[in-house]
Amino acid sequence: MKITRNPKEIHQPVAPYVHQIEITGPQKWLTLSGQIGMDKDGTIPEDSIAQLKIALENIRKNLESANMEVQDLTKLVFYLVGEMNAEQRKQIIGDFLGQHLPCTTLMYVVALAAPSIKVEVDAWACQEM
Repeated sequence: MKITRNPKEIHQPVAPYVHQIEITGPQKWLTLSGQIGMDKDGTIPEDSIAQLKIALENIRKNLESANMEVQDLTKLVFYLVGEMNAEQRKQIIGDFLGQHLPCTTLMYVVALAAPSIKVEVDAWACQEM
């Protein structure tokens, strides 16, 4: 069972996320390596917004290959390099998640694995059995 919570003892979330998700009982966990904005053919667009869209789509494809869906995500960690339009970022993430609110962390970093990579997203998912 998954129970989402925003404890009254701390501040409300500052964006669309939930502070905690408690998981009990039998479940299937999926842990993904960081997903980058690279197309299947190896192409990485220069634009960080385009990379974010592709990285999230790569997460969706990973979930589908494990017979899971976006609603099974429990945690996302976004690593961003350089400037990114915050409103566009929020819209893209919102479109991807819909009404689902996993736990999230977003951080700006100096660099990722290669100079062309401006976005990487870690993801964890859990499905009740």
